[in-house]
Amino acid sequence: MINFQYLRTTSAKSALALLQKDKNSKFIAGGTNLIDLMKRGVTAPEKLIDINHVPLKQIELIGTKIHIGALATNSAVADHALIKEKLPLLSWALQAGASAQLRNVATVGGNMMQRTRCGYFYDTEMPCNKREAGSGCGALEGFNRMHAIFGTSDKCIAVHPSDMCVALVALDAEVVLLGPKGERKILFKDFHRLAGDTPQLDNNLKPDEMIVRVEIPLNNLAKHSYYLKVRDRASYAFALVSVAAGLELEDNKILSAHLAMGGVAHKPWRLTKAEEFLKGKEATEENFAQAAKLSMENAKGFGENNFKLKLAPNTIIEALNLAKRKA
Repeated sequence: MINFQYLRTTSAKSALALLQKDKNSKFIAGGTNLIDLMKRGVTAPEKLIDINHVPLKQIELIGTKIHIGALATNSAVADHALIKEKLPLLSWALQAGASAQLRNVATVGGNMMQRTRCGYFYDTEMPCNKREAGSGCGALEGFNRMHAIFGTSDKCIAVHPSDMCVALVALDAEVVLLGPKGERKILFKDFHRLAGDTPQLDNNLKPDEMIVRVEIPLNNLAKHSYYLKVRDRASYAFALVSVAAGLELEDNKILSAHLAMGGVAHKPWRLTKAEEFLKGKEATEENFAQAAKLSMENAKGFGENNFKLKLAPNTIIEALNLAKRKA
């Protein structure tokens, strides 16, 4: 790890001012991913701007939306009464991530900004277009058991590692960003990017912006939602495949369906076709199976991850069945 400057700030305005002074600086809050990357030599910021004292830890209902500050910890959000009552899907997704110790310090904004856990990205001796553009993708012909089956490119097949972000995509959340010209909002599903020809770009955050909060509209999914994570071990493991499922039901008829997957793409993967298919239909095993089949259009394995082509639809069906029975 190289030497770096450490600065602390207490306001979003001053944090942005410090960021704009030095393009090779980064914000640090919980640091659960950033410090690892620095230790491995994957990233080497010359300046760290500590934003832990910026007042962005709120969790509150304002009008018809729940506002969650970027510096609220994962554990604070998962355990908050408002989240458990109104957005249990988000609570379950957060509890499925990392370990209790990491959740106690990891923040919402940091969770959104975390980078892939692809081994080729972390190994600076191996080719990785995400770490060094133009160097190649070692995973394409290498060890790719954990890698993407949707939205891949010949430049990168890494996956986004977050559980929280999968739930937020399914819940139609918005991200509020602060920059020199004030706040702007984007849909959460548009915050992260597919790899395409620029896998080094994980998201659509501008260099002079910071995340200040997430806004999630109230919904009628609380009674019938579930987060199902399939992984190699029960604790502290990233998803092979995960599904965030929410159903609005009336006499077993699906009024609306919300579905997203993790562990399968460079960004949380929204299952729009499956949602559209399920709307207005009965919540039956047959319809769930058809929705899962539709979800797998254009899926592609790369050898060691071919098992995901079967695991993914089975996980969708199981998540929908669990969401249906949840009440």
